[in-house]
Amino acid sequence: MNLNEYRRRPTCEVRIGSTTIGGDRPVAVQSMTNTDTNDTEASTAQILAIARAGAPIVRLTAQGRREGENLAAIARRVREEGCRAALVADIHFVPEVAAVAARYVDKVRINPGNYRNDHGEFEALVEQCRARGVALRIGVNHGSLSKRIFDRYGDTPEGMVASAMEFLGICRDRNFDQVVVSMKSSNTRVMVAAYRLLAEAMEREGMRYPIHLGVTEAGNGLEGRVKSAVGIGALLADGIGDTIRVSLTEAPENEVPVAQLLVSHFAARPGRFEVLHPERYSPTRYRRRTAVQVPVVRGERADGFRTIEARSDNPTAELRAAILSLDRADEPVIVSRRYDCPSLEELAVRAAADLGVLFLDGLADGILLDAPGHTDAELREVELMILQAARVRFSRTEYIACPSCGRTLYDIEATLAAIKARTSHLRNLRIGVMGCIVNGPGEMADADYGYVGAAPGRITLYKGREVIVRNIPQEEALDRLVELIRANGDWTDPE
Repeated sequence: MNLNEYRRRPTCEVRIGSTTIGGDRPVAVQSMTNTDTNDTEASTAQILAIARAGAPIVRLTAQGRREGENLAAIARRVREEGCRAALVADIHFVPEVAAVAARYVDKVRINPGNYRNDHGEFEALVEQCRARGVALRIGVNHGSLSKRIFDRYGDTPEGMVASAMEFLGICRDRNFDQVVVSMKSSNTRVMVAAYRLLAEAMEREGMRYPIHLGVTEAGNGLEGRVKSAVGIGALLADGIGDTIRVSLTEAPENEVPVAQLLVSHFAARPGRFEVLHPERYSPTRYRRRTAVQVPVVRGERADGFRTIEARSDNPTAELRAAILSLDRADEPVIVSRRYDCPSLEELAVRAAADLGVLFLDGLADGILLDAPGHTDAELREVELMILQAARVRFSRTEYIACPSCGRTLYDIEATLAAIKARTSHLRNLRIGVMGCIVNGPGEMADADYGYVGAAPGRITLYKGREVIVRNIPQEEALDRLVELIRANGDWTDPE
């Protein structure tokens, strides 16, 4: 990676229905429905809403053969409504459903963790996609690596990359280049490291497949937007990424303007900056540059810290170069940037995208936002959110909450709101709120406690990765979650 300039990673073009990504095309925005894929009218209505919001690519879950077959009816209704949005089928537990879905949609996303060692089924899917002009996404999830990969690498970025490269190699061997690849995790540090390692691995192999970016289970509200912006922004700042999805536990169309803001923020990023000591920087292996363990925000003592303010339109590269050019390699640094944003949400997304990566990489030791029209209290909260999203300072309960899809077994938006109302006063806790068992137990592996849909109206509670109680009625589940937190000594009463 060139540290001192911004340039997009070169990729081949991949056609997804009426949308093409990669090459010189702009970064494309996408979202995913959360309706039951068996409900044709509800799914169609939501696809239309997402498309009207500005996303040219829409994904639907197809967890079984019935859902896969109903994609035909949904695609027909969407086209009858005059909508040209590209339709993508998301396949998880049942790989053979991919062959069903590929008859009706523009792209199929598969999880390599669910394929057997002989790969015959995947090779057959590649040929089917080639024949019909369907694109493929090889979508690796941090929490659902195959046992074979997990036993060798653990749930590490290296394991995620090994999983993806195995399947990309099959595509290359079969001369199939209509492939997109992703490395999803709810942990921004794991996510960014995995994508960077993937870009390096593909570079070594001469592969130019486009990359799909996203932070899974980012949650909702301003915190969800900041977490997504830290992870996605870190990679867009490196020139990595051809299509993005911001995953929020909200109505899917709410994801689109946040993603569009990130795309426009990086659309024309100029600048070359001299880096004097690149050996001080390791983008794929986290280490702190200084002895400062708890980065500071406004209103806190920072004796001996140097403040460096970004002034260019490429603040990430400018600040990175300035930090790596200091005479004292271990001099603590506060990074600062002025934002003229009337909206607090826009300010938070832009600042997280610009500055979060400096904390993910262990380069910065404090943050100070300059934003006229916003109070010190508002700016301090945004600064703390950025530090938490970068996993360098935890000041609030973190919710690892999925955005929901057709697999979700309860009203996750309302449930997340209820769980937040009871637990948001807690500190240094991570609570996973997951709609189903497909990604739930794996993607919330970093959580202290988990609330996971087990069946309609039934919830399973976790402590870490351990199941504590299975299939309890949802009306009891929140009280039982609070009891579990109390029993383990992690509860404090609200002030």
